[in-house]
Amino acid sequence: MNNHQDKLKLLEDDLGQRGIDIAAVKAQMKRLVVELPSWAVGNSGTRYGTFRDKGSARTVWDKVDDCTEIQRVLGVCPVMASHVLWDVTDDGQYTPVRKYAEEKGMKIGTVHPNTFAGQELRFGSLCSPIEAVRQQTNEHFVDCVRIAREMGSKVIGMWVADGTSYPGQDNLRERKHRLYEGLKVLYDALDDDMSMVLEYKPFEPFFYTSDVQDWGMSKLMCDKLGDKAKVLVDLGHHLAGVNIEQIISILLDEGKLGGFHFNNRRYADDDLITGTVKPMEMYLIFKEIVDAGMSGLNTDITYMLDQSHNIEPSIEGIIYSVMNIQTAHTKALTVDRKALAAAQAENDVILANKTVMDAFNTDVEPLIAQVRSELGLSDANPLRNYRDGGWAKKIAAEREDDGINTLGG
Repeated sequence: MNNHQDKLKLLEDDLGQRGIDIAAVKAQMKRLVVELPSWAVGNSGTRYGTFRDKGSARTVWDKVDDCTEIQRVLGVCPVMASHVLWDVTDDGQYTPVRKYAEEKGMKIGTVHPNTFAGQELRFGSLCSPIEAVRQQTNEHFVDCVRIAREMGSKVIGMWVADGTSYPGQDNLRERKHRLYEGLKVLYDALDDDMSMVLEYKPFEPFFYTSDVQDWGMSKLMCDKLGDKAKVLVDLGHHLAGVNIEQIISILLDEGKLGGFHFNNRRYADDDLITGTVKPMEMYLIFKEIVDAGMSGLNTDITYMLDQSHNIEPSIEGIIYSVMNIQTAHTKALTVDRKALAAAQAENDVILANKTVMDAFNTDVEPLIAQVRSELGLSDANPLRNYRDGGWAKKIAAEREDDGINTLGG
């Protein structure tokens, strides 16, 4: 046996002692799909500026090509999430984008409307006190459903970037009414096999109130709208100390968890590489999802990255993020749930926690490497696969630098 086989055998023996069905774990690992955000492979940064990468995506075609390369080395990312402002041809067409993606073996996933880009949105979009702006937003929402059809997408990802910056700026109850009325326009336009996932955010771009400020407001709107509306949880959109895994467990139990935006935060909406700052939080979130699935609850969830890669190479940052997601997901599948249930029944706090921690501390990389091999990947190490493949050097040579100074946008 070589070193990899030795490690895999030891891991399988360990999991076997925990009563873990290895074949069932591997099957779930292979079913994991993570949508790639088209906007993340271009130059992104902070409001203060952007450090530009050589070869970063300039066009929607570049974005599809880069996402195809990411899928080549990971095998679990055959879907590209899209934003209607940024993923369109020069003459305003979306069907060619879908067809080009299909030629590359990719699909278009969640489609995101615009509620933030445009001078007319100074005071909001669907919640704006200006009726003409609300009407324009409603028309945009209906058009986004048409765009989703053209893209072959079944999910609309809704972030309402609306709010107020000062007390007294607007009537907060009226804004709540406008929020529902605008979302209902979008909801009513959906096809029967489509769904909407509603994101929330405690602050930014406005700083006194946000119209969808937390998971409770998102769930309230989704409950009022109907079964096709569910909550989208962005891991960066929580204030310090919030227990996200508890939110997840509640939404799962209520049948209202629709999707994730994976990233990492330390202070606010930092949009860092997911799994780098709070790896245990992501593991515990997946534990709640796996538990719910084992209890027969619906865990048909849209997983998507939403990050900003400013100092690291964007493609490598995305690859590393998905690797961390796979690690957290796999660890969550290896919890000895029989031992955990027994400890919980005895109110054995120490043993219950140790059982959860044992899975978190397990080195599952040999099993992940085996699954990647079974998926047909040429190298079980995606980062090495990417670096050795020459894509970064190729796009740096082929995509001309726009020459824009890195100070500013």
